[in-house]
Amino acid sequence: MIDGKKVIAIIPARGGSKGLSRKNIKELCGKPLIAWSIESGLTSKYIDEVMITTDSEEIALIARNFGASVPFIRPAILANDSATSFSVIKHTIDFYENKLNKRFDYIVLLEPTSPLREENDIDNMIEKIISMEEQFDAIVSLGEVHEHPSIMKKSVGDNMVPYCKELIMASRRQENDSAYFPYGVAYIIKTKTLLEEKSFYPRKTTYHMIKRYQCYEIDDIYDFLSIENIMKYEWNMK
Repeated sequence: MIDGKKVIAIIPARGGSKGLSRKNIKELCGKPLIAWSIESGLTSKYIDEVMITTDSEEIALIARNFGASVPFIRPAILANDSATSFSVIKHTIDFYENKLNKRFDYIVLLEPTSPLREENDIDNMIEKIISMEEQFDAIVSLGEVHEHPSIMKKSVGDNMVPYCKELIMASRRQENDSAYFPYGVAYIIKTKTLLEEKSFYPRKTTYHMIKRYQCYEIDDIYDFLSIENIMKYEWNMK
């Protein structure tokens, strides 16, 4: 809790994965991938509850062993490829309100595929959004991308053409305005705003800048190997 506001961290982790089989429980530097996000949430000074929404009994057991709450098994209809993040989180909010009589003012979405969090990232983000709650309804973690959008291409038949012809590429890369991507270190939003706007990017959103080494998300084995070696290099993991 912070300033009388209750905060829940929600970690979505379905059992199926096309890019990397069983990635949420694949061992990463000595513990299952999902454990890194659970531990990040549990070390926060402000988060009142860390929970996992999953359709997998195996993931649920592992999550409980690392200290997360798993009050339900997610319905299969919310664990297929067409299920949206909003529908999954709304199901969680409704369950807590209707079944457990618990309500939270803020939601912290922690994606298990983004384990490269620094110790104070989450609490710094919570403090920032609370201090600016009159101006903003959400905060996301941003990392600078080095492949600038102005140089991106697409194929049209046998031709290579600009992906977005409206973007003019500067003659020197350093002259381009910086571009950023919202990595999954954390998304924090007022519960009321999420239900109204149905997006983690509402109209009034601010940001928390992350470091270069944190700008990775695990979608396949190459991402996994990259993050594993980053952890070994940056955090002296074995």
